[in-house]
Amino acid sequence: MSRTRLGIAILTMGNRPAELQALLASVAGQTWPAARIVVVGNGCALPELPPGVDGVESEENLGVSGGRNVAIEHLRACGDVDVVVDLDDDGLLVDSGVFARLASMYEADERLGIVSFRIADEHGRTQRRHVPRLRSKNPMRGGRVTTFLGGGHALSMRMLDRIGGWPDAFFFTHEETDLAWRALDDGWRVVYEPSLLLQHPWTSPARHAVYYRMTARNRVWLAKRRLPAPLVPVYLGVWTALTLVRTRSWSGLRAWAGGFAEGVRASGGARRPMRWATVARMTRLGRPPVI
Repeated sequence: MSRTRLGIAILTMGNRPAELQALLASVAGQTWPAARIVVVGNGCALPELPPGVDGVESEENLGVSGGRNVAIEHLRACGDVDVVVDLDDDGLLVDSGVFARLASMYEADERLGIVSFRIADEHGRTQRRHVPRLRSKNPMRGGRVTTFLGGGHALSMRMLDRIGGWPDAFFFTHEETDLAWRALDDGWRVVYEPSLLLQHPWTSPARHAVYYRMTARNRVWLAKRRLPAPLVPVYLGVWTALTLVRTRSWSGLRAWAGGFAEGVRASGGARRPMRWATVARMTRLGRPPVI
């Protein structure tokens, strides 16, 4: 059996040089070496990179989706990558055996499409939003899921060749769900594996100025692109109610409302709704695509 070749993809905006170097050192320290490592400068110049690390600079910030697509195309062109591993530039692999365990998982399951890492801060705490299941009290419970974490995950290149890459138009937020739903609809498995740890600072997604607007816009686009027509109003209704209950900021709600309207007006990409069989499978996995 041929061994799994990993391609590591890291996005940076140039504002975390020390963290980036620490991450690259932790990648180099893995017992299972990566076949390729690429760092994408998303609208920024790259610092000097260690030997063996490729650098690709984009003149403009393409967002999370666009930047990761640049990395995928670079790794695909190299021709020697089976699995793409995306890591946040302020993350850290504290265990040297992460890549070896990941390679073994893909070698054991030819329909494994996506593996989601556990994300925890330096004190071992995992935020609720970083557990990709509804019942998220125990971050150490792994298994099959219906979405994954953007900060640390792996993607089968064979899967990407079939379903396509990240949704460029999304820029930031919900791009993982769009990709996961397409993977599930094509028969791939999505797995959360808590033994694969990416250490990451404790942060809030609302730290980004565009968070509320893009969260609303991209939820509408996600529903319009991927859900069967009867489920679109259900999904958007559930998330509207949850947003009204959870959001404490009037400025945030105004930005959210503007983003929702933008999502209704614009298409966000071609509509290819998932099959009802996929809806049923997601429901059996504990998360029907209405929440």
